[in-house]
Amino acid sequence: MQHRIEITSGADDCAIDDQAPGSLRTELLAEGLNFPTSAAFADDGQLYVAESGLPFGGAQPGGRIVRIGQDGSSTTVLEGLRAPVNGLTWHDGGFLISEGGFPGRISRWRPEGERQTVLDDLPGHGNYHVNMVATGPDGWLYFSQGALTNSGVVGLDAYDLAWLKQLPHPCDLPGLDVTLAGEVFDTDDPFQPGRRAATTAFAPFGDDRAPDAALSGRLPCTAAILRCRPDGSELSLVAWGLRNAYGLGFLPDGRLVATDQGADDRGSRPIGNAPDSLYVVEAGAWYGWPDFVCGRPVTDAAFKPERGPQPRFILANHDALPPRQRPMVEFAVNAAATKFAVLPEKAQWPGQMIVAMFGDEKPMTAPDGPRVGRNLLRIDPRDWSQHAVSAGPFERPIDVVARPDGTLLVVDFGHFEMRAERGLDAKAGSGKIWHVKLN
Repeated sequence: MQHRIEITSGADDCAIDDQAPGSLRTELLAEGLNFPTSAAFADDGQLYVAESGLPFGGAQPGGRIVRIGQDGSSTTVLEGLRAPVNGLTWHDGGFLISEGGFPGRISRWRPEGERQTVLDDLPGHGNYHVNMVATGPDGWLYFSQGALTNSGVVGLDAYDLAWLKQLPHPCDLPGLDVTLAGEVFDTDDPFQPGRRAATTAFAPFGDDRAPDAALSGRLPCTAAILRCRPDGSELSLVAWGLRNAYGLGFLPDGRLVATDQGADDRGSRPIGNAPDSLYVVEAGAWYGWPDFVCGRPVTDAAFKPERGPQPRFILANHDALPPRQRPMVEFAVNAAATKFAVLPEKAQWPGQMIVAMFGDEKPMTAPDGPRVGRNLLRIDPRDWSQHAVSAGPFERPIDVVARPDGTLLVVDFGHFEMRAERGLDAKAGSGKIWHVKLN
């Protein structure tokens, strides 16, 4: 395909750019995809892309894997996957597929072969899902499990989420032993018009029977990084308290890095001005969700939402939990940091990270305001500085894949915007794959 765009980068509002970013040269590699989330190469160099399977804009429901030809054409090679498909990782001669669904599942599939289940019955049917798999230097499979709620409480915002649209939905499952602080959240009851419903944290909608309960850590749990052996055995908790660690990967020195999407100003327990973040994940650590944002308490005035009162703690035993971790990087509020690539030796900035910023979903996730995200950022792990790359031609960048020659592929989810007057505005077939060269 011969669609080429050359853009001179400008500074991003959340970036600190002490080096000239130069220009970004992009070439359209494939288009006509239905809300793709991931791309990966097989050992033979063939490119495969995961379509989420979300039925927005009239798209066909059900996750799919498509093969991209040299002419940019796409051929469906596997379908019937649980939506949303959030990850596609090549490992040991086959793909590991992260299927959100209800329940969530991790599958293994070799091209031209049958899909096999690695791990099933993972939490699903909530705000966030089973996310991508990263293979560790120890040979284990690491993956993240998103929270099923915005901030620990099932609320009426379930009706507003384009990917959910249903209540009741399952509640969150703690990964560590917690004691609830007695908070009860009161809303309209959609099942009994004119009545109110009271709900506690980590409980189904309308359940307020145990507001100060002591809850044991669970496996599997939500808002966590988990791991298992390649055959799905020995599932274990790596770390808890990451709200939605959508991007996961290992640096060349073996450190595990995760992007985490901050809480939104919505629902029964809205949290305002919560930035997205990037963490180095330590085994056994607690990353603060649902009561801390980037290591700071939600009771801080900085997190006062426009759509509700100042948040209060919903856990009463912070001192019994591991010390809270602070992020290496804080991104712009609502920028929706997703996946990243570590640049190879032949790239301009070897060892540095390129992070896809999916962008805000206002006015669903926060009051209406200026757009943020929808671009790429470069992160230098030596000092964790942020550098603008470009706004690019992207609508919704969601995944970045580094090629050995130092160029990148960027997966563009496609046209997906929230409109105050008419809700979701999404266009099937608007997903694209871009080939990117960084100068």
